[in-house]
Amino acid sequence: MSGAGPAAGADLVADLVETVRDRLAREPGDLTPHRVAAALRGTGRPVGDATVLAVHEVLRRDVVGAGPLEPLLRTPGVTDVLVNGAGQTFLDRGHGLEPAGVAFGSEAAVRRLAQRLASTAGRRLDDATPHVDVRLPDGTRFHAVLAPVARPGTVLSLRVPRARSFTLEELVAAGSVGEAAARVLRELVAARAAFLVSGGTGTGKTTLLAALLSTVAPAERLVLVEDASELRPDHPHVVGLEARPPNIEGAGEITLRTLVRQALRMRPDRLVVGEVRGAEVVDLLAALNTGHEGGCGTLHANSAADVPARVEALALAAGLPREAAHSQLASALDAVLHLARRADGVRYLREVAVPVRDAAGLVSAVPALIFDGDGAVRTGPGVEHLEERLAR
Repeated sequence: MSGAGPAAGADLVADLVETVRDRLAREPGDLTPHRVAAALRGTGRPVGDATVLAVHEVLRRDVVGAGPLEPLLRTPGVTDVLVNGAGQTFLDRGHGLEPAGVAFGSEAAVRRLAQRLASTAGRRLDDATPHVDVRLPDGTRFHAVLAPVARPGTVLSLRVPRARSFTLEELVAAGSVGEAAARVLRELVAARAAFLVSGGTGTGKTTLLAALLSTVAPAERLVLVEDASELRPDHPHVVGLEARPPNIEGAGEITLRTLVRQALRMRPDRLVVGEVRGAEVVDLLAALNTGHEGGCGTLHANSAADVPARVEALALAAGLPREAAHSQLASALDAVLHLARRADGVRYLREVAVPVRDAAGLVSAVPALIFDGDGAVRTGPGVEHLEERLAR
């Protein structure tokens, strides 16, 4: 009998929550234990103080913060929290996804949370606009797709910002960057080399970029251009520009390309594009070719070798011919830092590659240094090009 008590109590609270919610909705006012107690008395069921407080806590979590996800977002080391409908919740603490042990009572509860979080960022989320991608007031990146567009139910993805950036030394201690790699990375930054950090989703591109920017000399001015503000370099002179989506009427959009152009007028010592994924690549390449040394950014790619093709595709979509895109890339970019995940989920620097132009004028990303994730390093055919750039 003792084992059935807590379960029975939880079932009772779950049954009462929806009833109380409906009663409170008919009589607007602050959510207080007194109002919850009054609503419970109105059901005609005898309840004690413990039940009143339990129902109040469930409802409070439903209207404050991220509801039942709030404890997960505050868990030390968490980078991502994912919800797949009412019954599946996962988190990532840097070692791959793991079940979080949190479930919602219903699909309606997931939908309510998604809509409330979207509204805190001033966005609408309903059947007419069933998806949203926003930054919440606390800096958390929030994406949602409502059911039935998504299945098995409404899907939520939350990317948790770090209160501070990892240092390069901390990435070395965590096994993400080897000692030899850290030395090369520091030299690239000090030499004002232009580089892109590439990798798949969740491989730590933003984390590595922020750590490298933190090593930039304090006298330099960093101007960051981002779709959603995620970079938090530990540096005394940082200016951030954040893109803005159109409002419900379709007006007011500010694109990354517009912000890159504005950033060039702000006397940046380092122009940083948090995530290159559209027409802004043309303006970034132009900037790197006209005296703005040391620029950098991140780019989604499956390998370092894929980066030139990704840049070419983005540039073509923006109206830059293929030959011009490769010409700009060859003279603008000094290195590609590619990240991957080990089998155990740990993110690590996989490769440092350099752009090399062939006889036809097309650029390839040639490996200079390859790391195995356990500290071992071997050189590739591009190592001489890398050494030449660092020696300038």
